[in-house]
Amino acid sequence: MSSSSTAESATRGGPFAWFHTLGRNGKKAFIGAFGGYGLDSYDFQVLPLGLVAITAYFGISKGEAGLLTTVTLVVSALGGAIAGILADRIGRVRTLMITVVTYAVFTVLCGFATSYETLLIFRALQGLGFGGEWAAGAILVAEYCKPRYRGRTVAFIQSSWAVGWALSVLVYTLVFNLFPQEVAWRVLFWTGALPALLIIYIRRTVEDAPEATERRTSSTEKGSFTAIFKGDLTRTTLFAALLATGVQGGYYTLATWLPTFLKTERDLTVIGTGGYLAFLISGAFTGYVCGGYVTDWWGRKKTFALFSVLSAGLILLYTQIPPGANTAILFLGFPLGFCMSAIFSGFGSFLAELYPTALRGTGQGFTYNFGRAVGALFPTLVGFMAERMGVGGALVFGAVAYGIAVVALLGLPETKGRELL
Repeated sequence: MSSSSTAESATRGGPFAWFHTLGRNGKKAFIGAFGGYGLDSYDFQVLPLGLVAITAYFGISKGEAGLLTTVTLVVSALGGAIAGILADRIGRVRTLMITVVTYAVFTVLCGFATSYETLLIFRALQGLGFGGEWAAGAILVAEYCKPRYRGRTVAFIQSSWAVGWALSVLVYTLVFNLFPQEVAWRVLFWTGALPALLIIYIRRTVEDAPEATERRTSSTEKGSFTAIFKGDLTRTTLFAALLATGVQGGYYTLATWLPTFLKTERDLTVIGTGGYLAFLISGAFTGYVCGGYVTDWWGRKKTFALFSVLSAGLILLYTQIPPGANTAILFLGFPLGFCMSAIFSGFGSFLAELYPTALRGTGQGFTYNFGRAVGALFPTLVGFMAERMGVGGALVFGAVAYGIAVVALLGLPETKGRELL
């Protein structure tokens, strides 16, 4: 696309100029990555939504239930790191397909688990694909973007997480009203086969950005863990991993335990829980989208700091509202979902801008998923603390995670407007 046609498209597109500037292949890549991350979210969320039924079926403790999420996230760090290296070596699209197939297959197998230990193993293996998909998809789209629009474009990819989450809640509500609880959680996992349809689209229509592919294949530096810990990249990698730890520790604490909190401490029914989560998810989708524009206008670091502080404050407020005030919790769900998701909007662009093309997959895959692995300790901690403090009291530890994210920003540069090299 010529510069004049790009400018014309940008003018015509208004707030969606970012989409017009992607070009034909970039738009196809966007659709593939959007679908991949949305279904990644769907396959992750079926566990928290079915957690009460799973806990009852296998007769496990809250700590053991929390471990199901933790093991998913810990193994996702390995999956993300491996996928990052693969993305730098065999390309973004091929890696994207491998990760989608992996998380879909093992989500379905979770529905056939005959014991808690079997479910734990299948859920861990699901984490391999779950961790790798985001790195491959976000980089694929980032390399098609104009610098001025990169934050909001990749943020729209992030917004698909809320779409997948909403779809999982709708299916959960339907399945748990059609089947008895001891069967419903299995059916919910079996619906995780949906991503297989996406593979057909990606294989037929999506390709890597040509310029980025040329830089990647011609570079003498190939993706490896040692390469992202050399020279100036050492500091970048360490602080980016710490940032990812804080943000994801806070997020996954809420994603794992909020449905249980609403059911067990707020006495909501299946439909009632779905309604409350609808407010949270609506806020999440809006936050993903708006956060992308904020990160392009205001800068990456300021956006992270703002939404970390707001998320921590809202967790404290949401969980400490006294019994009988469920209406307040209902309406607080929107700003809570907004802030805890808006903070993610800048991640794809920020991490892509911190690393050169030849190491972008490795750097982004490692730091983001290292954060998932260490941040995954928070849901387990909350599970064990909930035995003594209640789920609402234990959720306060999610606010601590956001404090870690703010500290990490002190060691990272601002990358707004940076060209990908």
